[in-house]
Amino acid sequence: MTGRPRQVDVLVIGGGQAGLAAGYHLRRAGADFVILDAQDAPGGAWRHTWPSLRLFSPAQYSSLPGRMMPSPPGGGYPSAADTVAYLADYEQRYELPIARPTRVRAVRRSGESLQVETDAGTWRARIVISATGTWWRPYVPHYPGIGDFRGRQLHTVNYHGPEPFRGRRVVIAGGANSAAQILAELSTVAETTWVTLRPPRLLPDEVDGRALFGLATRRARAEDGPGIGDLGDIVAVPAVREARDRGALKAEPMFTRITAGGVVWPDGSDLACDVIIWCTGFRPALNHLAPLRLRGPDGLIPVDGTRALGEPRLHLLGYGDWTGPASATLIGAGRTARDSVAEIMRQLDGSGGASGT
Repeated sequence: MTGRPRQVDVLVIGGGQAGLAAGYHLRRAGADFVILDAQDAPGGAWRHTWPSLRLFSPAQYSSLPGRMMPSPPGGGYPSAADTVAYLADYEQRYELPIARPTRVRAVRRSGESLQVETDAGTWRARIVISATGTWWRPYVPHYPGIGDFRGRQLHTVNYHGPEPFRGRRVVIAGGANSAAQILAELSTVAETTWVTLRPPRLLPDEVDGRALFGLATRRARAEDGPGIGDLGDIVAVPAVREARDRGALKAEPMFTRITAGGVVWPDGSDLACDVIIWCTGFRPALNHLAPLRLRGPDGLIPVDGTRALGEPRLHLLGYGDWTGPASATLIGAGRTARDSVAEIMRQLDGSGGASGT
């Protein structure tokens, strides 16, 4: 797209699960909208995960609004590939207007509109939904000596399966679900050591993402009841259960420094290793919003629901609990998108105060 900016009422940045959920509700509301996706094919971040990754809930509890995810052959928890196929079918089924590959460079204020600058031209929108997720901003903590290590270091985003690590000595750092699933797989082919900041806890076998979503919702509403941390942190998907049962999920305390050949603990004990895999999480991918100057001291953008307090024409969707209970999950993104789009339609009708600052 070249020449004069194209105008739409609502522009969605990101064509992953959160962007598609927003698109579904915008379509139902009759809004004039477009979704810009930097990827060259459907599936969002799910296209880039490792093949053995499994969702935390059965398919019927891992679905976007309006379309149930088909159960995988044999039942159980859907894989990353199952999720990619589902998202591709979803956007086609609802004929969502997606422009890809279109990379958004910046969002700026421009009178009564927000101006969205991309590598394919400029758009203007009355409302912008940012739904870019976190996968594109992997986080690796700094430890003394991290630059001295002569082996291989990689983050979860660069892990694509166990074969390159066969017979190697691998340290897996991180106490959440990605670390447990990668450890479960790697421990069958490599000498693995799991290190965590605090002892990891597995959820009971009968508890999965269905319960976690309910807990996150209650916590966000300040209702009584246990938080996720009161039950445990790691969902016992089948591969993790198998690793637990053969004793592979034993975790060591986190090391305090790194040497050329391995890692060292506070008492001076050390471990030689060939590889360090950082399963240490992500940060929101918000660089395209930098011109709006909205970030608070914690690096996040203050919101009321999904609506940015410093720029009411901007909504943030799918980044985690700070933009809606469990909004980084498939089911959570759909429910948050429903409420966000309802608010956006009020803004477009003139009852929600869509003017900027």
